[in-house]
Amino acid sequence: MKIKSLFKLLILFSIPMLAIVACKKEDPLPSVDVTIKDSSLGKILTDGYGKTLYFFTKDVIGTSACSGGCTDAWPIFSVENLRLDVGLTATDFATITRADGKKQVTYKGWPLYYYATDVNAGDVKGENVNNVWIVAKTSYTIMLANTQLVGNDGKSYDSNYKEGTADTQYFVDDMGRTLYGFANDKKNKNNYTKSDFSNDATWPIYTTDLKDVPSALDKTLFGTIDVFGKKQITYRGWPLYYFGPDNKGRGVTKGVSVPKPGIWPILQKVMTNAPE
Repeated sequence: MKIKSLFKLLILFSIPMLAIVACKKEDPLPSVDVTIKDSSLGKILTDGYGKTLYFFTKDVIGTSACSGGCTDAWPIFSVENLRLDVGLTATDFATITRADGKKQVTYKGWPLYYYATDVNAGDVKGENVNNVWIVAKTSYTIMLANTQLVGNDGKSYDSNYKEGTADTQYFVDDMGRTLYGFANDKKNKNNYTKSDFSNDATWPIYTTDLKDVPSALDKTLFGTIDVFGKKQITYRGWPLYYFGPDNKGRGVTKGVSVPKPGIWPILQKVMTNAPE
């Protein structure tokens, strides 16, 4: 009888102990859903568990171009009642409804994804996959976009400014707004903007501090010049501009045909240096 009683006591005490051990093995719920973490690529956006979040360059217009089997490799980031870590700005985040009816969180208009191959917190294996996936950061001065170029004339153009359908990769700012060069500029010399900025509304200069660029780009090829007291970003010596009639639209490329194709080219990774 004593042996049976002792066995029962052991069982009673062991059950709660097993439950405690099981609980300890589970990851605790994070206090936030999005935060900034250090990585081999610098400070990046992650979820609350430290899993890396990504941008897709084909999403420049603000809707997701990743569907079907694409989301198996690139699961969408979807959270209700988003909780942000200190230092993140709530107005930079939003939620879109995808074509498949699912909700997806966006940052500065870019839908956010995971990469299925990233197993551990801090993994950034998705960076530069197919040259269209970019680790999400808060500090990009330049981003990359992939779309069909469509001019102000309504015609479609390829990367050589010939009429035709083609997917072209080009530079945009952190909000997805297209950046252009001017064919008449020289190396680090803006030959368009007037000293009183009376023509700046048509081709506004891109003025900001130079911070991060995607790792696929060589940051040393970017710089800044002084334009009548304002700081303008350059790439390979080409000063960067917006096109006013793009109306700050994401992925809008009307400027490529004004006044004719090639005068105001979009900026691309592979392009010649500005002439001396």
